[in-house]
Amino acid sequence: MNLPISITAIASISPLGITQKEIWEQYLQDETSLSTLNFDGTDTWVGALGTKAKDKILALKESDSKYKSLDDSVLFALFASRAAMKISGWKKEANFGVNIGSSRGATALFEKYHEEYLKNKTSSTLASPTTTLGNISSWIAHDLQTQGPEISHSITCSTALHALLNGFAWIKSGLVDKFMVGGSEAPLTPFTIAQIRALKIYARETSSDGFKYPCQAFNLKKTQNTMVLGEGASVVCLEQGVPDNALAVIEGIGYATEILKHNISISTDAVCFQRSMKMALGDINPDDVDVIVMHAPGTIKGDSSEIMAIEKIFCNKVPFLTTNKWKIGHTFGASGMLSLELALLMMQHQKAIKVPYVSYDSVPETISRVLINAVGFGGNAVSILLKRVT
Repeated sequence: MNLPISITAIASISPLGITQKEIWEQYLQDETSLSTLNFDGTDTWVGALGTKAKDKILALKESDSKYKSLDDSVLFALFASRAAMKISGWKKEANFGVNIGSSRGATALFEKYHEEYLKNKTSSTLASPTTTLGNISSWIAHDLQTQGPEISHSITCSTALHALLNGFAWIKSGLVDKFMVGGSEAPLTPFTIAQIRALKIYARETSSDGFKYPCQAFNLKKTQNTMVLGEGASVVCLEQGVPDNALAVIEGIGYATEILKHNISISTDAVCFQRSMKMALGDINPDDVDVIVMHAPGTIKGDSSEIMAIEKIFCNKVPFLTTNKWKIGHTFGASGMLSLELALLMMQHQKAIKVPYVSYDSVPETISRVLINAVGFGGNAVSILLKRVT
């Protein structure tokens, strides 16, 4: 099975919007899309959906009585999956596979049902089925009426790119020729915010650049952690070969896990990233990579370790580096696919998107190859190399 595998559609819902046109227009602006919400009496920076996107999710929830009990993590994925299928032109007869994952899963429903249990000592009938991780892909398969394989999984913040690895492997095996993959996250809940605050990595009210950029992802001079949580979902369609509507070809995949020293540890020079990037590159000259969309979560150690790993692999010429977390926050399990969306948009428009508070020595005039990184708690890294279709 030596046929290439292409991305033929992408769709998302995030703080940037719901269409590729408006998302690109947002990337052309230097303003962040982050805002504040109050959790437990504290104003907190978050990457929340805009009014238009929230209205779309509410309309979807009310469109079917069965959808009214679903968590936002499922509804976000349903919305993006419908849009991706429409763009791809797939029909239900295609029997494509579905693999949509999430890091936290049904956060809001978990908290709601657990609070009910503590109060009443009984559980609601729908508590179990609506908080099971597998219900993301199964509801999408139901909604889109595909008969292909359904997979949901959680590999923390590299979940979405692990979904791409799975879809890639299924197609390479010859069992299917199409797969819909992605990630969805709805983590803007009191308990989830409290958990990240407890790790001492969440952005404080006063960032190193005031309130203009509360998440200082890829700022290697910051003196405090600045992670900000965001919500959203992103889905891509994978197909065997290079059809006329191909957006990019997956030229390389890489993955690695390093030995844990702590539950959330990563080595100083991110050995896992070194291995995943080297695997994704294969025989390709590192100098031929034009852009890297970094994971860069906005933490001191997370950002610096990834940079050190990149410098070790791309020792002759470090590519143009960027990230979108200053713009939308860290969407956990969906973040890798939203980074891949940025990569596709930059290749499509042939324009590199800068991080506004970072100084660049040079900017690529043409973008043919982009490497996307993601890593989660436990040092499980994924790197995906995309090549522009010309």
